[in-house]
Amino acid sequence: MRRRAIQGGLTLLVLVLVVGVLAGCAARAPSGASMPDTHVVQRNETLYRIAQRYGLEWRDLARRNAISAPYVIHPGQRLRLRGAARSSPPSPPRTASTPRTQPSSSGGSSSPQRSESASTSSRSSPPPSDPGGWQWPADGQVLRGFSSSGTRRGLAIGGDRGDHVRATRAGEVVYAGGGLVGYGRLVILKHDARFLSAYGHNDELLVSEGDQVQAGDTIARLGSSGAERPMLHFEIRVDGTPVDPARYLPDR
Repeated sequence: MRRRAIQGGLTLLVLVLVVGVLAGCAARAPSGASMPDTHVVQRNETLYRIAQRYGLEWRDLARRNAISAPYVIHPGQRLRLRGAARSSPPSPPRTASTPRTQPSSSGGSSSPQRSESASTSSRSSPPPSDPGGWQWPADGQVLRGFSSSGTRRGLAIGGDRGDHVRATRAGEVVYAGGGLVGYGRLVILKHDARFLSAYGHNDELLVSEGDQVQAGDTIARLGSSGAERPMLHFEIRVDGTPVDPARYLPDR
């Protein structure tokens, strides 16, 4: 009798384990024929979470859609879940207000293309679509200017560890973390439908994703995460493309 009871208990345990495994399989991300071809980005979604949902590797998803660091996506954006990686990012639509760049004859950093009547000074006026009101994110000296080459295209601003890093304009925190290689602890602000700003190499982040900040608010403490010395890596992006922050920041 006792042996039958033990066998019955073991049988019940096996059934429970089998049901658990099946339930886990049912909860996994869709794959194969059940996975859709595309996904439309919803508010507050990240590339990592979308990839996890469909059982994909987020770096593969980024390559498939030609999304480069800092891997920002936007609500309403359609991501390809299948197919080969794109060789280059899709070009943003050309409008009269979209800055255009072309390589200089020296092969160095690119400069905005201007009409014949525009000023020939090194700093040109921001495009008409820019609402203005930009502030410097830190008080230190610029250690490295903008370059169109390389993977991290922005300004390197020096300073002491713990210096305030400030929001350059009002916006929403769409990323705050250390998951992007080469940027250290990074904050990304979305200012409107076209403009983003990014703040990398911080020692401490003082904001979280979803926070609303005003221009001049302290969002981080300057540091050296992912860098050889304390500095701030600062980017401005228009339609996802890095642009020279000097076009927008005021003179000191």
